[in-house]
Amino acid sequence: MPKNQAKVEQRRLRSSYITSTLSISLLLLLLGLVGLLLLKTNQLSNYVKENIHFKVILNDNVPEVEIFRIQKSLDARPYVKETKYINKEAAAVDLKESLGEDFIQTLGYNPLLPTIEVKFLASYANNDSIPVIENDLKEFEGIKEVYYQKNLIQAVNDNVKLISFYILLFSLILFLIALALISNTIRLSVYSKRFIIRTMQLVGATASYIRRPFLYRSALQGIIGALLANLFLTGLIYFMQKQVEDKIFLNDLTILAILYAIVMLIGILLNWISTYFAVTKYLHIKTDKLYT
Repeated sequence: MPKNQAKVEQRRLRSSYITSTLSISLLLLLLGLVGLLLLKTNQLSNYVKENIHFKVILNDNVPEVEIFRIQKSLDARPYVKETKYINKEAAAVDLKESLGEDFIQTLGYNPLLPTIEVKFLASYANNDSIPVIENDLKEFEGIKEVYYQKNLIQAVNDNVKLISFYILLFSLILFLIALALISNTIRLSVYSKRFIIRTMQLVGATASYIRRPFLYRSALQGIIGALLANLFLTGLIYFMQKQVEDKIFLNDLTILAILYAIVMLIGILLNWISTYFAVTKYLHIKTDKLYT
């Protein structure tokens, strides 16, 4: 082969390798976004559920020392995430801001009662647990009433289940698309080297010997593609973090580490498996089929 032609061929192979690596990295980025979506779905649903709260309305004559004792007892309950005590004065200020007028001056007294807002852990914020929790709260002396929006809790749980189903379905579709595209990218890469495979066979190379450099190269390509995908994903997450201002907890390093490891593992395995089957195909293909 002339020197100039060899250089052209080398540049062509290098360009093909870079193009396929970038294609794989973009597809792995898509899978990374799918993984992020799945990992965050549960956290987002928990965030919504844990912002559902009961208002425990206390009797007017309950001393503040007793209120703090009740609050401490509530904090010790296994279903309680956190509590917040709101005295009559603070409740009056909040209502005054909502109404835009001084209702105390109109009535001549403060009719509001002290309350304790109780937020639950996500696993207890469901239709089965809520009535049990309500009955438990009513057993405290000094509690006049337990108020919560039953329809809201039902709607939140129904919507969370529905949204989770659609997100899972959408993620599965995206995963299958990315899987097919990665597989096709690898096949095209191996297809361009089908004559090299046949030449190696003609000089007596064994199947395992022929596969070895392809598998090594595909694993390396998977690692590079995954590193690029994780780099792009980090930039995207950083941008999203700035937009949502920590509201969806994208700074969870454990979840991000798991996501990066999954992208790396998928990148290596998909490349390796796709390459193995693509090379095997051309090891057993008839000579006349190489030109089609």
